[in-house]
Amino acid sequence: MKTSRIERRHAAGVALVATLIAMVTFVLVAVVANIVLLGRLNSQLDARLQQQLAIVQSVAHDGGGGAQQLEPSNDGDRDDVPVYVWRVGANGAAHALKKGSPKLPSVQWSNGLQSGAIGHSTFQFRAVRFEGGWLVAGESLADVNRVRSSLVDVEVAAGGVLLILIYLSAFVIGMRALTPVALARRRQALFTSDASHELRTPLSVIEAEVDLALSRPRDAATYQGALLRVRDEGQRLQHIVEDLLWLARSDEVRQASDQGQTCELAEVVFAVESRFERLASRNDVTLEFVLPETTTVVRASSQAIDRLVGVLVDNACKFAGPGGHVRVQVQTSAHRLSLIVEDSGPGISKDERDVIFDRFHRTDDAAGGTGLGLAIADAIIQATHAQRIVSESGLGGARFEISWRLVS
Repeated sequence: MKTSRIERRHAAGVALVATLIAMVTFVLVAVVANIVLLGRLNSQLDARLQQQLAIVQSVAHDGGGGAQQLEPSNDGDRDDVPVYVWRVGANGAAHALKKGSPKLPSVQWSNGLQSGAIGHSTFQFRAVRFEGGWLVAGESLADVNRVRSSLVDVEVAAGGVLLILIYLSAFVIGMRALTPVALARRRQALFTSDASHELRTPLSVIEAEVDLALSRPRDAATYQGALLRVRDEGQRLQHIVEDLLWLARSDEVRQASDQGQTCELAEVVFAVESRFERLASRNDVTLEFVLPETTTVVRASSQAIDRLVGVLVDNACKFAGPGGHVRVQVQTSAHRLSLIVEDSGPGISKDERDVIFDRFHRTDDAAGGTGLGLAIADAIIQATHAQRIVSESGLGGARFEISWRLVS
């Protein structure tokens, strides 16, 4: 089924909102993850600085010659050496205590962590008091910055792909979610159009009959004939309204089924038999009922099942025609309970078997009716969670089989 521009626009709007929510959530999670990860890296860096300071102090203490016993050096690539240590004298002169240490900038040192720059690199320092001066350990933040940069790159790339996938997925889900709504809206529009047409026809006939009768003086027989035709159209109008009300109450049928209300199918069919025997006899239709002796409990209200059976039997009698044969059976199997109604009429072509349950649909040779009978039957079938199969009958016409799960 094709979707309209409005439906695609609604689906796109839903997808955009979902994507924005996902983006905000992703950003918050990413920020928290970055804070936690970088905080852990900084904690590990500070632990290494403290460890190096402790080692230098221990070596100086054990050697008895102070920290000067370590060979200072200020050449080499500082990024190749994780941690560097300097001794800063009371006069502010700094001496490297590890090989490859760069020149320490002249700053005002204090206990704790400090940040500073050596050349083009940012360092993290930790200083402690030592023999009137300071011991300073420092490590380049290049690795931490690389991790931060790599993490941001991965988050941006992965986040972009993820948001695109979320948008597309939400759009597809939105389109699928809107499909039944759009279908219901189209069906409602079609139903309204068809219903207005069906209701307009008898009203137009009534208006025409009244206008014709009042156009000039007529005898009593003519007036009586006009009134009879008005009555017939009024009854047709009443049948249409009653059928529409039945369709509107299909939710009540579903509620009764879901609440566990049950009825005896064979008893309902037997009541329908007594109601249709005279009609079938008057129309020269042979009406045959085959009912089992076992319990046939169905999860539905007796009123709904009575209407369902009545619609199917009435439909079969109309299409069987004079001299026709209609057979109604109730059968049970291991797990299913079936109602089968078949006739000797012209049957239903395969092309029409999927549309005969549509509201106001009539076959080319339909024998009167409002076109709502099978729509009511289908509403009851769906409301009672039944299954239906339309096929050819052994009698030559159509065969309707409605089955429910067997209720013990």
